[in-house]
Amino acid sequence: MGKRIISQARGHGSLSYRVRRKAYVFKIKYPMHEGRARILKIIHSAGHSAPLLKLKIGNEIFYNPAFNGAVAKEEILIGGIQPSPGSIMMLRNIPVGTQVYNIENNPGDGGKMIRAAGSHSSIFKKYDSNKVSIMLPSKKELMLSGDCRATIGSIAGEGRLLKPFMTAGKRFYKMKARNKLWPRTSAVKMNAIDHPFGSGRGKRIKPKIAKRNAPAGARVGHIRPRRTGWKR
Repeated sequence: MGKRIISQARGHGSLSYRVRRKAYVFKIKYPMHEGRARILKIIHSAGHSAPLLKLKIGNEIFYNPAFNGAVAKEEILIGGIQPSPGSIMMLRNIPVGTQVYNIENNPGDGGKMIRAAGSHSSIFKKYDSNKVSIMLPSKKELMLSGDCRATIGSIAGEGRLLKPFMTAGKRFYKMKARNKLWPRTSAVKMNAIDHPFGSGRGKRIKPKIAKRNAPAGARVGHIRPRRTGWKR
């Protein structure tokens, strides 16, 4: 008798496939009013790759990825037109060429892009129609509204990937904290009882198209592809 394949087991939920709630207690967002915010402390979050800043403005407390050079008990500026490391400003007020991170996709959404450790984007071009173009780390250009906000500077933790995981156990617990699937096993290397692609028979691998209404155990391969084959 077969057992559930990994995609079924993860969807069903169990102690093995359950994210730690503690890893996601800190929600990154921007406050709705302007002024000076005080950095209460720099904290570690298991659900984020970068350290987070715990900030307070008035009676509101919010969290934002830490910038390079952040120090506890300092103050940052929210709003205004004078850029300084860590300050939060609208894109239309930021000079061209400035490094920014945690950029809003739509005004007021609290920041959705460029939030990984060591990453940053830059202001590329401004337009008269309140549109601002930014250069992403992938060297692609993206057009956004000038009312979207971003944080000045680069995110801390740039050398995170330089330190290797010395044991598989440390990597396992790091991935488990964020509910990531690791280690990743190739389906073709499994037994036939564990996966539709398994067994040593038929190792001449070809793309397989899953039916639209296939059950969870058969929804493997190309799922509802718009097209297949070489693009001519």
